Amino acid sequence: MQLTGIHHLTAVTAEAARNHAFYTKTLGMRLVKKTVNQDDVSAYHLFYADKEASPGTDLTFFDWRVPRERRGTNAIIRTSLRVSGAGTLNWWAERLASEGVKHDGIVTRDGRLTLDFEDFEGQRLSLIDDGGAGDAHPWERSPVPAERQIRGLGPIVMSVPDLAPTDVVLTQVMNMRPARTYELAGSAVHVYEMGEGGPAAELHVAVEPHLPRSRQGAGSVHHVAFRTPDEEQYRAWAARLNELRIPSSGPVDRFYFRSLYFREPNGILFEIATDGPGFAQDEPAEALGEKLALPPFLEPRRKAIEAGLVPLETV
Repeated sequence: MQLTGIHHLTAVTAEAARNHAFYTKTLGMRLVKKTVNQDDVSAYHLFYADKEASPGTDLTFFDWRVPRERRGTNAIIRTSLRVSGAGTLNWWAERLASEGVKHDGIVTRDGRLTLDFEDFEGQRLSLIDDGGAGDAHPWERSPVPAERQIRGLGPIVMSVPDLAPTDVVLTQVMNMRPARTYELAGSAVHVYEMGEGGPAAELHVAVEPHLPRSRQGAGSVHHVAFRTPDEEQYRAWAARLNELRIPSSGPVDRFYFRSLYFREPNGILFEIATDGPGFAQDEPAEALGEKLALPPFLEPRRKAIEAGLVPLETV
C-alpha cells in the first residue's frame, strides 16, 4: 500500500466571488467543479485544476463567512503550485506584480526555484519550478499562456510543535519515506516522500514549537488529501486505520472520488482519496465547472440550494 502523491488541498475563503476571480483570472486555473460542501450545502465547494481535472491538480475552497485565520502551528501553512522552468517563474513574478499581488521574489529553497505570494485573504502560496517533469494539461481558455500555466500541486507545508508523533503516523501508518531536512526561517523542515517522490508527492513538516496554536478561518487550509489509485487500496487504508484503532470517518462516497478522513496527532486533518471516478461523471468534460453540479443525493434539493448561493460572477 503506497500513497502516490498529493490528491487535492482544500482551503477556506469568505468571499467566493473574489476567490473565483483570483484563481481563474489571475492564476489562470480552470474551475472544474462548481458544487457545494456536501456537509454544509449553504457553502460553495469550488475546485480549480488543470484542463483535465487531473488528480493532483485540484486546489479547492469552502466558502464560509468566517473571520481571517490566526496564524500559528498545528496547521497547514503553505501550498505549492508547480510550474515549469526559471523563465516561467520570472514571467509569474512580473504577472503577479502587474496584477497588484505582492510577492517575495524568486529564491532557491530545498533545491528548487520558488516564488512565495499570498492571495487577497492571506492564503499562503508558492510557485515552484518542477523542471517540467510529468504530464501537463494546459487549458486553452486560460488567460495564462499554455507554457506558463500551473501544472498541479507541489509540496504541501505543515507546521507542528512536536515532530515525533507526526513522524510515527507518516512513516509507520502512511508508509511515507523521510527524504531530507532543510531550514526555513530558523525552523527545521522535514521532507517526506510518497510513491515515486518528486514535488507532486512530498509533504514538508516544519517544527515550530515557539508559535501559538493556529485558529482556522479565511485564508487558512482545511485539509490535505493524498492519492490512492483504486478502490481496493482505498478499502485497505480504511481497514488499516481501523486495525490500528486510529479514529477516522470511515469510507465516505463523495461521488467524484471516495474519501477517508482522520487527524494526525497534532490535529491536522488528512484525507485519503481515490483518483476516480472523476469530475466528468455528471457534466461533459468540455463544460466542467460551468453550472452548479450536485451529487445525486443532493439533486432533489437543487432549487433550495441554488437559492442560498451567491452568484460567482459578481466580480
